[in-house]
Amino acid sequence: MLMRNSLICLLFFLSFLGKAQSTYQYSIAQDSAYIRNNYVKSEFMVKMRDGVQLFTQVYAPKDKSKQHPIIMQRTPYSCNPYGTDKFKKRIGPNPFMIRENYIVVYQDVRGRWASEGKFVEMTPHLDKKSSEKDIDESSDTYDTIDWLIKNIPNNNGKVGQWGISYPGFFTSAGSVSQHPALKASSPQAPMADLWRDDAFHLGAFMLGANFGFYNFFQPQTQPTKNRPAPYFSFDSPDGYDFYLKMGPTRNAEDQYYKKRNEYFHENFDHPNFDEHWQKRNILPHLQNIKHAVLVVGGWYDEQDLYGTFKTYQAMEKQSPNNDIRFVVGPWVHGGWAGSSGQSLADVEFGSKTSLYYQEKIESPFFNHYLIDESLSLNLPEATLFETGNNQWRNFDTYPPKNAQETTLYFQNGGKLGLTKPQNENGLTSYVSDPNRPVPFSGKINDGFSAEYMVEDQRFAYQRPDVISFETDTLKDDLTMVGNILANLKVSTTGTDSDWIVKVIDVYPNSTPSNPAHPDVIYGGYQQLIRSEIIRGKYRNDFTKPEAFIPGKPTEVKLELQDVLHTFKKGHKIMVQIQSSCFPWADRNPQKFVNIFEAKESDYQKATQKVYHQKAYPSFITFGVLKN
Repeated sequence: MLMRNSLICLLFFLSFLGKAQSTYQYSIAQDSAYIRNNYVKSEFMVKMRDGVQLFTQVYAPKDKSKQHPIIMQRTPYSCNPYGTDKFKKRIGPNPFMIRENYIVVYQDVRGRWASEGKFVEMTPHLDKKSSEKDIDESSDTYDTIDWLIKNIPNNNGKVGQWGISYPGFFTSAGSVSQHPALKASSPQAPMADLWRDDAFHLGAFMLGANFGFYNFFQPQTQPTKNRPAPYFSFDSPDGYDFYLKMGPTRNAEDQYYKKRNEYFHENFDHPNFDEHWQKRNILPHLQNIKHAVLVVGGWYDEQDLYGTFKTYQAMEKQSPNNDIRFVVGPWVHGGWAGSSGQSLADVEFGSKTSLYYQEKIESPFFNHYLIDESLSLNLPEATLFETGNNQWRNFDTYPPKNAQETTLYFQNGGKLGLTKPQNENGLTSYVSDPNRPVPFSGKINDGFSAEYMVEDQRFAYQRPDVISFETDTLKDDLTMVGNILANLKVSTTGTDSDWIVKVIDVYPNSTPSNPAHPDVIYGGYQQLIRSEIIRGKYRNDFTKPEAFIPGKPTEVKLELQDVLHTFKKGHKIMVQIQSSCFPWADRNPQKFVNIFEAKESDYQKATQKVYHQKAYPSFITFGVLKN
């Protein structure tokens, strides 16, 4: 979700383009003037097969000397500005495409803003449609494309679509519409499974993100072009303090939303991965896609990291003989659509990666498939930015074939190594207090921040309720690639618990300062590379929560999602374990209850043990790239 206010063989000659700078020569004012001088804007109510009409804006080139391709975005976030005399400052996926003179289309999806109908979160996909009343986002996409091809003059019969986040979901859903005119799709950071990405992470409720988002993303009973008033005022600069004082998770509903927003409340009604969420999972339906697809995402996507990787994997597996490519850069959610991508918080990437993507990857992709297939397109299967070394890498498969599975075991003395522990009683314990949870960020923010994805973890390292394990100093570079899997052996004195696993790049103490960030001490910096949380009661089955037996060693597995990061010679790999990450995730009472119904008295301290012994080894597994 886009919050409020808010990837042929290895091509050596392209492998190191991370240092190459891309530039864009026009200002926003110049682009805006070009659009006004060279485009005509029209607005239509386009009828779907069931009679519901969807509000659709069309920016069409005035140039009638040739036919133009259509590129469209379907969005729940508004086509604003409304009115044929009011123009967007820029149109299309990126500025480099503005002067290619695409017919650019924006549409309010069913039940949102100026469109008719009833909006349903992540509309369940229907594989079989037996009547005109059987509709979903693929049918609305098909009907929209069909109308555009037949009614917009001077189009060349080719349509592309793109979208970031929620519009990324609509792009994924539209990719299975099977309309013959659809030639290219680019789902970018697409929502794919609400229970796994935006609403929950492995059962833990994403409190900070959802509390703020649904204050503005409200149900509507009729078409509108006006933004709704928020339900309540949220002006605290300190989200940690605000949410802690709010009390139990239930108070978000009882004291603030008060059942006024069905989208927010459905999280309370469906804490488990039940049928409600299962039918909203688009991944099983991404089958038999025959046109070109470019899946895009960021290593530091704070919202839809899961959706990015799982969408690519599902399409690749379920669409034989496909034409699917994958791009991942050093970006936060939607960062590739920005004007730089050269840095994130304290971390520098050496070049304007966003402009490089727009000019060298996204624009050639759409231009090739929609304008002229004779235009050059030298894109490999996967184009990935390798963080740590700050370079673009190209692969003919993803994950790469030459990745070697590697396991690092937790050991006594806070060590992390290749050897499986042989001791009989190794463990590390800490006390988790939900009334003093570990903050997800060491900085003051409103409870939702993208920068935490690379943040220095020394603020957590210093806490007694966070335990750390680290390797010896690396003698050579180590490039970690693919999904990271954690296998913990733990126990708790409570009956439920959250478990957060963080993989960290520890800089040498001798790391020099950076003039771009004069206030940052990089010596000993603990850069977060990847983290994830699991609500322990879902360790065996996401549909059936299961209590812990107090004191009993128990296996807890979780995937942290993918990386492509080089830990440089002289650095260390660290793993941190904790049981809260607030208010990114809501607090676990550490008592086996429905947390959406938990009372203040249910929140209790618990002693957590992480075992690293012969009978109960804890470890992480990941790929190491062998060049």
